[in-house]
Amino acid sequence: MRFLLVAINAKYIHSNLAVYCLRAAAESRGISVDLAEFTINHYTDFILQELYKRRPGVLFFSCYIWNWEYVKELAAECRKIMPETPVWVGGPEVSYDGARVLEENPAITGVLLGEGEESFPRLLEYYLREKQEKTGQAKDRIQKETGMCGDAREIPRLGEIPGLAFRGERIYLRPQEKPIDINKLPFPYKNLGEFSNKIIYYESSRGCPFACSYCLSALERPVRFRDLNLVKQELTAFLEAKVAQVKFVDRTFNCRESHALEIWQFLLEHDNGVTNFHFEIGADLLTEKELAVLGRMRPGLVQLEIGVQSTHGKTLEEIHRRMDFNMVKKRVDQVKGFANIHQHLDLIAGLPFESLERFACSFDQVFCLAPEQLQLGFLKILKGSPMEKQARDYGILYREKPPYEVLSTPWLSYKDLLELKGVEQMVEIYYNSHQFALTLAGLLPFWDSAFSFFRDLARFYEEKGWHEMQHARVRRYEILLEFIRERLKREKKEQEEPRFRELLTFDYYLREHAKSRPGFAPDVTPWREEIRQIQKAMGREVHVEPGLYMGKAFWVFDYQNRNPLTKAAALHPLSAPGK
Repeated sequence: MRFLLVAINAKYIHSNLAVYCLRAAAESRGISVDLAEFTINHYTDFILQELYKRRPGVLFFSCYIWNWEYVKELAAECRKIMPETPVWVGGPEVSYDGARVLEENPAITGVLLGEGEESFPRLLEYYLREKQEKTGQAKDRIQKETGMCGDAREIPRLGEIPGLAFRGERIYLRPQEKPIDINKLPFPYKNLGEFSNKIIYYESSRGCPFACSYCLSALERPVRFRDLNLVKQELTAFLEAKVAQVKFVDRTFNCRESHALEIWQFLLEHDNGVTNFHFEIGADLLTEKELAVLGRMRPGLVQLEIGVQSTHGKTLEEIHRRMDFNMVKKRVDQVKGFANIHQHLDLIAGLPFESLERFACSFDQVFCLAPEQLQLGFLKILKGSPMEKQARDYGILYREKPPYEVLSTPWLSYKDLLELKGVEQMVEIYYNSHQFALTLAGLLPFWDSAFSFFRDLARFYEEKGWHEMQHARVRRYEILLEFIRERLKREKKEQEEPRFRELLTFDYYLREHAKSRPGFAPDVTPWREEIRQIQKAMGREVHVEPGLYMGKAFWVFDYQNRNPLTKAAALHPLSAPGK
C-alpha cells in the first residue's frame, strides 16, 4: 500500500519539516512513505495530475494558512478521481478544530490533531492491517509490512489511536493524550543532497515559555528540549553536507541559556565557513555569556530574528507579551557592534490599542536600531489562538479566508492599513534590499521621521500609478531620483541634486558590477584616463568612480570582497591614481 505525504510550500526554496518528520517516524516503524512537495505557484490542476499518477493508497496533506485553500480544492477533486483513496490532513491550520474541518469538508476522511509522530505511524499500521484483512494475507506478511511483533491484533483500531478526528457513522474525536518525548524522534533528513537549493528547517525544542495571544505557540506548553548530544550529531550532518542555510524553528531559541549557549559554542567551534544558521530569539533575554560567543562568530555564520511586534506598553500588556524594549535596544546595539550578525526585527500592525500614529512610533523606534532587515507584518487571527476571542471582544475585523489578515480595528481603519501596506512595500524595496543605503542616509534628514519618509514615498508611487507595476532595478533608482527632485524643490535645495545623483550611482555599483552606466549617473568623461589607469592596476573585478561629494578623489568598488551581511562590494578610497 502506497502512503503519500503532500506538502504545498509558499516558495520553491522552502522545505516542509513536518512531512520529513512524519516520514522518519513511519520509517522507524518499518513503514515506507512517499513524499511530494509542490508550491502555491503550481496550478492545482498540475498538482492533481501528479498526485493521480502516484496512485496513492492513502493521501496526507500538511496544512498551513498559505495552502489551506489549495488543499481543500485538491481534496475535493481527489475524491472524484480517486474515490477509494482516503484523504487525511494535519498541521496548524486544521489541528485546533478537527471536527469543524470534517463537517465543512466532506471529501476529507480525517484530521491528525497536534503532533503526529506517534499517531501517524499507528494510523498507517491501521490501514495496512485493514488491507491485509480484506485480502486475507498471512500474519507474517502483516508483521513484515507494519514492523509489529507478536499478534497482528495488537495493532489498534482507528478509534483507539489518540490524536485523530475522523469520519464514521458520525465524527469521532480523540485528542492527543500527552506531549511527545522529542528525544525519541528520529532525525528527519536522510538525504541532505535533496536540499542543495533549499532552506532546511530544524527544531531543537518544542513549545514556548510565553503566551502571546496572536500566536498558536501560546497553546503549546511546556517547552521540551531535545538532548544536546542528539542536536550536535544532527548539526554535524548539516555542517558536513555544507548546506546553505538551516533555520531553527524553536519559538524562542534562547529561552534557556544553557541550551542556546552550548549550541552556539558548538557552531563557533565547528564552523564550516559556508552554512548559515537562523534563530528566532528574545533579544532582551540575551546574556553576557551568549554575547561573548556571538561576538566571536564568523560574519554570516548566524542570523537573528527578533520579534519586537510593538513598543507600546498597553499593547504588549494586552497581547500578554513580556518584553523589555530598553533591554532589546541595548542588546541589538551590542550585536550591531560586532558587525558579524544579520539582525531581522519584526513589527505587527493591527494589534489592540495601536493606532496609525502609535504604530508609526513603534516603527521609528525600531528603525533607529538600524537592523539589517525590518519586517512590517500584519496581524493574522489564527484559528485557535487567544487572539481569536480578543478579536470578537474588540470588534477587530479580518478576512474570512486564510491568512485571516486584519481588515480594521477600533484603533486602525482599513484606510490606515492600506497606507501601512504602502509603507511595507517601500521598506522592502528601498531598505531591506540594501540597494539604496547611502542615498537613504543622505535623504532621511529631510523628513521628521523614517516612517514619514516611507509613507510619503509610498504616496508618491500611488499618485504616479507605479505601485501596481513591476519595475526593473534601475527604474527603482530613477523613481527615487524623481521623488528626491520633488523634495529638493519643496525645500528650495535643488543644488543638492548632483550629490544625490552620486549617492544613487554609488548605491547602484555597490551591489552590481554593471556593464552599462545608468542614465542618472554623473558624467565621468573628465576622469576617463585616471579611471582607466586605476582599473588596469587593480584588475577586472573592480569599478571606479570619481568622488565629487564623497570626500576622496576616487573610489574603488571591489566585487571580490563583499560585505557578508549586505552583499555590498567593498569600497576603497584613493586620493589619486595609485594611492
